[in-house]
Amino acid sequence: MGSSVLVQSMSTQVDSYQKANLRIQWYSKESNKKSSNPNNNKEDQISVSVHHPKTYDQTSVAIHHPRATTRERNSLLYTEVRNKLDHYQILKYPLVTEFAMKMIVNENTLAFIVDKHANKKNIRDAVEKMFSIQTKKVNTLINFDGTKKAYIKLTKGYSALDLAKKIKII
Repeated sequence: MGSSVLVQSMSTQVDSYQKANLRIQWYSKESNKKSSNPNNNKEDQISVSVHHPKTYDQTSVAIHHPRATTRERNSLLYTEVRNKLDHYQILKYPLVTEFAMKMIVNENTLAFIVDKHANKKNIRDAVEKMFSIQTKKVNTLINFDGTKKAYIKLTKGYSALDLAKKIKII
């Protein structure tokens, strides 16, 4: 009895060695079929990226340059937008809040909601053109809702209170 168990255990060891050798031979044949460069094995690779066609609106086609960065392309677009704005489009409406009224009385400053693409120079030119006054300083900020607010400080020769009465916000 003991010898038959010994023979069976030896035969299972031989079988496992033979199976291991067969596996090694099979893997070596498979590796010989494929090239050494994994990028050349097209059947094994699955493409995950989706390539959409490039579409542009007419303004971006006119200024698209392949070497321009995104920031440069956007600045070119916004300069075109800024140049197209006239002073009626830049100043949307005066801001009539308690804080704005306090700024008018105490600091000689007007508050306006302005176009989002307008810069400080455009805002200053628009105010001077529309109301024929001199401005000393323009501060801007963008609210959390995406609107742009401008605080326009007037020079000493002009009164923000008189201008507020003229445009009927007081």
